[in-house]
Amino acid sequence: MGNRLSKIYTKTGDQGQTGLADGRRVGKDHPRIEAIGELDMLNSQLGLLLAGLYDERPLSPGLGELIDVLAPCQHRLFDLGGELAMPAYQALQEHEVERLEAAIDRWNEELGPLQNFILPGGSSLIAQAHVCRAAARGAERRCQQLNASEELRPVAMAYVNRLSDLLFVAARLIARRQGIDEVLWKAADKPSTAVD
Repeated sequence: MGNRLSKIYTKTGDQGQTGLADGRRVGKDHPRIEAIGELDMLNSQLGLLLAGLYDERPLSPGLGELIDVLAPCQHRLFDLGGELAMPAYQALQEHEVERLEAAIDRWNEELGPLQNFILPGGSSLIAQAHVCRAAARGAERRCQQLNASEELRPVAMAYVNRLSDLLFVAARLIARRQGIDEVLWKAADKPSTAVD
């Protein structure tokens, strides 16, 4: 990409608009900007998860594999943001979706079937993986909203969807490799039906 930031503030957005790479000016609440923003939030949350994994890696064997799988996702999310900022730009490829699917299948085989609903928690890493999963779902919703008015490439939609699935499985795998029990959902007690 040719353009690099030489100046951080331009004052051109002070009136609530921002520029796309093709020269168009759109509102900062435009669905395209909302989708880019949610991808950026997801990428930031993923960075926090990766930082935690790097910090924990010597203490919990097996977390290095998660880093190997998740670290490239930050770059692909940035690519996807680039595609949204420059609609003619196409960086994300189908093999990236397949890479996520292969990791999901491999990790699920280790984990076995899910027997209960689980809640975010157990350790800060597990909870952060769930924060990332929720952020991925939010990014997916914003991309779907944009897709309804300006069609996105199917690979972009598939990637964000698959990434949220990967992050759910990653949360479970972190729990297993840290030796921490997952927090299982407990239904509320049924109201008593005592008669006066």
